[in-house]
Amino acid sequence: GGVIIVLILLLMVLSPWITPHDPNAINLSARLLPPSAAHWFGTDELGRDIFSRILYGGRYSVTMGLISVAISTTVGMSIGAIAGYFGGQVDNVIMRVLDVIQSLPAMLLTIVISAALGSGYFNTILALSVNGLPASARMLRAQMMKVRDSEYIEAAVSINCSRFRIITSHLIPNSLSANIVQATMAVANMIVMAASLSFIGLGVQPPTPEWGAMLSGARQFIRQCPHMVIAPGMAIAITILALNLLGDG
Repeated sequence: GGVIIVLILLLMVLSPWITPHDPNAINLSARLLPPSAAHWFGTDELGRDIFSRILYGGRYSVTMGLISVAISTTVGMSIGAIAGYFGGQVDNVIMRVLDVIQSLPAMLLTIVISAALGSGYFNTILALSVNGLPASARMLRAQMMKVRDSEYIEAAVSINCSRFRIITSHLIPNSLSANIVQATMAVANMIVMAASLSFIGLGVQPPTPEWGAMLSGARQFIRQCPHMVIAPGMAIAITILALNLLGDG
């Protein structure tokens, strides 16, 4: 899984130098061509090279997953750390707010936020980040409640360590392992959700070569030109599989 992810990231970074065609170059004389030596994954309805668009599209799809998970994990862990350390009424208030967020289906919540903010790259990242907050907060809270009564925490309190230092230097580092695994698996989920938003027109908009947007544009040609659907679909499937294998490891 790690090898595949590294390979995907390298292809994304090197895409300006290794793509054989401009991903947005329109060539109506070469539209809907099947895979060939000139166009490895064929061309779409506007004659654009699908292989080039897949490589460039990975920059949007994968980075949306990575950035949204980074934001939701960082903010969620901060919220979970406060709830797990202080407990009592602080914990109750935070958990009830998270309950309200989690009471909505994840995809529905993301669609509502994305529709309210509008489509686009950064708005999609923000919508995905809000959706991932509760899971990160709950995970760290649960881990911190296990370790907050440990002897080394009592020792830190006895020498007048500040609450901020206890949380950041002792509790979070010793409660982090589960969140790392969860974040790895969450990236895969976020990539799928980002592709789903683009597929229904709420994510990244054409002509940006994002995998979900490519699937959306190709659905009307699925019978006569299945390669238009297979290429971005396989890109999503391989990336998700690699992330899941990495998370399991």
